[in-house]
Amino acid sequence: MHNHDVDIDDEQFRTTPLQQAAASCTGALLTSLFVTPLDVVKIRLQAQQTNSSKCFLYCNGLMDHICGCQLSNGEKEWFTRPGHFNGTIDAFVKIARNEGVASLWSGLSPTLVLAVPATVVYFVTYEQLRLFLKDYYNEKRTPGDPYKQPIWIPLISGASARVLAATTVSPLELIRTKMQSRKLSYFELGETLRLLIKQDGITGLWRGILPTLLRDVPFSALYWTQYETLKKFYGPGVPSFSFSFMAGALAGAVASVITLPFDVVKTHQQIAIGGQLYGGEAKKETTIEIIRKIYSQHGVKGLFVGITPRVVKVAPACAIMIATFEHAKVLLSRWGRPEHLENNSSDFSKNDEIISKSSEIVRSKNFRNKNEYNVSSKREML
Repeated sequence: MHNHDVDIDDEQFRTTPLQQAAASCTGALLTSLFVTPLDVVKIRLQAQQTNSSKCFLYCNGLMDHICGCQLSNGEKEWFTRPGHFNGTIDAFVKIARNEGVASLWSGLSPTLVLAVPATVVYFVTYEQLRLFLKDYYNEKRTPGDPYKQPIWIPLISGASARVLAATTVSPLELIRTKMQSRKLSYFELGETLRLLIKQDGITGLWRGILPTLLRDVPFSALYWTQYETLKKFYGPGVPSFSFSFMAGALAGAVASVITLPFDVVKTHQQIAIGGQLYGGEAKKETTIEIIRKIYSQHGVKGLFVGITPRVVKVAPACAIMIATFEHAKVLLSRWGRPEHLENNSSDFSKNDEIISKSSEIVRSKNFRNKNEYNVSSKREML
């Protein structure tokens, strides 16, 4: 039985939440491994320039993290290592040659502690909600008719999954940033929580959540709606890896362009929050104040700045993640229930044997009956 013959949404082939979690975890790790070097090189190029910022944004292809520029114990951090780069390719070559290939993934490990679980929550929630809504929509389907998935199902599922993932991870990311800024260990988590709640109250744990939701929820709704629509052109069954890759890249690129103004606002607020945590200088600004500030300084075009870097960052990440996720699901489903497919094929062959033997028996009986009839007829004539 081939991939194109199997509908992975069919209940007999459907993956379990645990298999979906494993597939999304695999996709998250591969995405971060491929995308992180691009961001590391970007940060190293920016570090060459005179910059008085207290923090910077680190993207591993899964989510953005605020990282401090302060040095610890007088040692040089990876982003302050000396090096003169003349461009992206030159930076790739020099970093790999002078500092070792592993330096292209500098700073990745700490960010995966939150990014991978957040990605797993997001993808598993999306799949479970999508399948639930699809089953509900096809409840009165006539047996034998194909299952249908209207456009609103991936739209609602994608938006809802992102809301859940963002609200779950946002406080944890803020706590991580606070601990990092004060050089606290994970054993001092209680002190960090107490400081945050004392400063901003319990709702302060979700500080900056509004710009995150304004950017990520529309992006997620647009992305999944486009991807699931493109899948329909492929036909029933599981699309090929290359098709999933291209469809994911296209859907991610379009969604990133449409939601770019929200990304600009989100970046401004993250830098402001980071400046407060690491330097205590930046003042608190609401989302509306940030939009007004950008508009007054740069006009409408200020809300669409950085379109090329965003597409270059988002499109490959979406492509790698969805292609890996889709095909890891199929692989895990086969490993989880291999006997089901084998039993099906063996049952079909057994049925064919039974039918064949039955036909032979019927033919032989008919032949004997015919011969007996001819013999009796001849005797009567004699």
